[in-house]
Parts: sequence; C-alpha cells; structure tokens
Amino acid sequence: MTTYPVLVECVHLMFKRIGVAKTLAWMETLGTQGVGIFVMTADHVPRLAALMHQYADLPMDLADASLVLVAEEFGEGRIVSTDERDFRTYRWKNQRPFRNLLLTSV
Repeated sequence: MTTYPVLVECVHLMFKRIGVAKTLAWMETLGTQGVGIFVMTADHVPRLAALMHQYADLPMDLADASLVLVAEEFGEGRIVSTDERDFRTYRWKNQRPFRNLLLTSV
C-alpha cells in the first residue's frame, strides 16, 4: 500500500537517478504486483496538516505524512522506507513506532 504523494516523490527521484525506462518498468511492476494506492480525500487534510506541524522540526513532507496516515487508517506500522531517521522518529497514532522492513534482518 502506498499513496500518490509517495509515488510522485519516487518517480521524480528515480527519473533523475536511474532514468525514464527503468522508472516506467518499476511503475508497471507496481501495477502487476497489486500494490494498492490509498486515496486521500479532503477529510484527511486536517490530519495531514497536524502531522506536518507536529514534525515540523524534521520537517515532515506530504509524502511522509501520507504514510503515517495510511498506518493510522489500517492499524499497521510496518513500512519500507529509505528514510531511516525520520521513520525512526515518527509515531503513528502519536505513540506507536514504525517497523522499517528495510532495516529488519531476514
């Protein structure tokens, strides 16, 4: 599960770092592997803004806030992120830490 702000950020970074062809192949893989996209509505904006205010010292961007929102909506704190520092700091439901699967030993 991901969000549109995360996809926008990923595609922007990937275009610059690995090129258009590999980025488009990655996008196609997301579709074929059944990656869900959580669709935020206007009702979510107050919570997103509250999170971004709470973590303004980092600062928290919209993509990160959207992932915290998804964790809260689904009651699940497992995440895959290269943003180790921030997701070690963020808490979903203001108290629960994330478990970054990129940092977990298999």
